[in-house]
Amino acid sequence: MFSISEMSESVIPSDTVANDVDVTGADALDAPVATAPKSESGAPISREEVDELLHDNPESTVAEIEKATENLSPGTKGGFDSETREAIRTAKRVVVKIGSSSLTGSDGRTDPERIDFIADALEKRMGISDVIVVSSGAVASGMGPLGLTSRPSDLATKQAAAAVGQVRLAQEWGRSFLRYGRTSAQVLLTSDDAGVRSRARNAQRTIDRLRQLGAVPIVNENDTVATSEFRFGDNDRLAALVSHLAYCDALILLSDVDGLYDRNPADPGATFVPEVRSGNDLRGVVAGDGGALGTGGMASKVSAARLASRAGVPVLLTSASNIERALDQADVGTAFSAKENRLSAWKFWMLYAADSSGLLRLDAGAVDAVTRMRKSLLPVGITAVDGEFSAGDIVDLIGPSGEVIGRGEVNYDSEELLGMIGYHTEELPNDMQKPVVHADYLSDFASRA
Repeated sequence: MFSISEMSESVIPSDTVANDVDVTGADALDAPVATAPKSESGAPISREEVDELLHDNPESTVAEIEKATENLSPGTKGGFDSETREAIRTAKRVVVKIGSSSLTGSDGRTDPERIDFIADALEKRMGISDVIVVSSGAVASGMGPLGLTSRPSDLATKQAAAAVGQVRLAQEWGRSFLRYGRTSAQVLLTSDDAGVRSRARNAQRTIDRLRQLGAVPIVNENDTVATSEFRFGDNDRLAALVSHLAYCDALILLSDVDGLYDRNPADPGATFVPEVRSGNDLRGVVAGDGGALGTGGMASKVSAARLASRAGVPVLLTSASNIERALDQADVGTAFSAKENRLSAWKFWMLYAADSSGLLRLDAGAVDAVTRMRKSLLPVGITAVDGEFSAGDIVDLIGPSGEVIGRGEVNYDSEELLGMIGYHTEELPNDMQKPVVHADYLSDFASRA
């Protein structure tokens, strides 16, 4: 077991497979308690009773819950926080991520009816918002045509399935949106594209221009050339990165589960979690891995939701069958509140997407200076330099106990820096008196500032 909140505080390892993850939070403040719902008689309905309604029959209890909560303040349903859902309802630029199981049938082939159902809901939302689609399903879509009965485990077969599936998936999206006279565009990304700033900017500009031209960007990881399947981890994390780098106002994660539960929803004792305002709302929550056709289970979705919300983007997590309500009223699923003080696109990229070229080990005084005091990193606080890097590269900053405390853009080559560590600035030649990492180009995970 490991903690999603701990994973998200640092750079999420690209080769991590989330399997039965304990997502216990560690935020210091308790989440606010919403007003208790009332029944028609005026008697309060407990959070547990609302959870029971949702758990017992999640597809058909919406009307019951609306009726039971009709005397609440506007926008508040079932103890849900209205501000987050209102922000998602009114967002002008939205990323919608759809999982493999929502696009393919049990035979692994793309299902035109499912894609049409999703495209219909997306088209309706496009009346008020720009929509960017992050679509899984390339590998799954290629399995049926290649006669594969289960998801391949070796990289070459995965890439072969993706090569077939990407074509079929793009064709189906194009056919479906053409019913509305819309052109769809395929945008294939690798972690290298996100990790190199110039490539990330180019991808950002391409997506933005497609929207300006009225096309629907369909983003997917380029599985056919990725050297490791788990470089991004899954398309949930890709969606979180795209939501921030494309300056989106909301992220909607769709799968085959109607929201977050504190354990497997098949368990009769599972409790639905309608709102996540802080890590405290995740205490005791255990999430599992992906299904037969996909790689991203609930653990990866929670991790991606926290990543996006940490970047200032509110998130709604629900099932693809709920897409119409998710895009219209946002009164289904689990909502993750956005953190205040959204990171700049550059700092978010540096913290969560950029490739690190090396690391600098700091003493306790330097850690305090760059985290608490927001100071630049100077040579005197560096105890060691690891890796080969050049000026302008991104490096990890490591504390005395080996913990990654942040990242920054370094001003010196690694070879040059080796002769500077431990020295006060005034003891160095004039051409070596710049900070090693300037405060404006440094961000730490504790404050994410």
